Amino acid sequence: MLANKTALVTGSTSGIGLGIAKALARQGANIVLNGFGDVEGPKAEIAALGAQVAYHGADMSKPNEIEAMMAYAATEFGRVDILVNNAGIQHVARIEAFPVARWDAIVAINLSSAFHATRLALPAMQAANWGRIINVASVHGLVGSSEKSAYVAAKHGVVGLTKVTALENATSGVTCNAICPGWVLTPLVQKQVDAKAAALGISNDDAKNLLLGEKEPSMQFTTPEELGELAVFFCSPAGANVRGVAWNMDGGWAAQ
Repeated sequence: MLANKTALVTGSTSGIGLGIAKALARQGANIVLNGFGDVEGPKAEIAALGAQVAYHGADMSKPNEIEAMMAYAATEFGRVDILVNNAGIQHVARIEAFPVARWDAIVAINLSSAFHATRLALPAMQAANWGRIINVASVHGLVGSSEKSAYVAAKHGVVGLTKVTALENATSGVTCNAICPGWVLTPLVQKQVDAKAAALGISNDDAKNLLLGEKEPSMQFTTPEELGELAVFFCSPAGANVRGVAWNMDGGWAAQ
């Protein structure tokens, strides 16, 4: 379905981003990966699906590096047809104790990077009259949680950016939507599980159930594979008039 299309997925060397990149690769898209840590492993996983794959290590807190990444993608594959803004970090603390540097970093990586990548991707999408911008927000783009002020503020901002991007391109073939996952067992969430297990002196499995029980009625983690299939739907002909939605895949979290 996505043959001859190119997808750039930020924060895609693991977790949700890699799951989405693999789902798009299965549909024939060229993939540009971005992120830290192991790079060769994810590249090999994408290549094994028969897709062409490239990588750029842009630091998503730095606009000049985002510009370099977008230029690199255009040089490699012509243009970015599908942009998935997924890069994100987290820090947990009460507002009065929240380190200012951590606030700035979270807003830069979770929100501002999506703006910069979007503004750079739009002209080529508009010229082609086809494009898909998919912002990975969070259920925290819809509801709040204590001690996550920066993350919740940034993800609410991502949902707002999604709506404006969709509206500004509403009469074109360019769409923009947000995916709002609940708990996904990524390395980011596993750290919270480990911390809860250590703090309460319980097993990792019990800590997982406690985490799910606090927020997610289904008592199931959403998987990167499920999120990837939702991204594929947004890119399909069936998603052509889905515009500006914040689609929560959260096991009922926001329904409470």
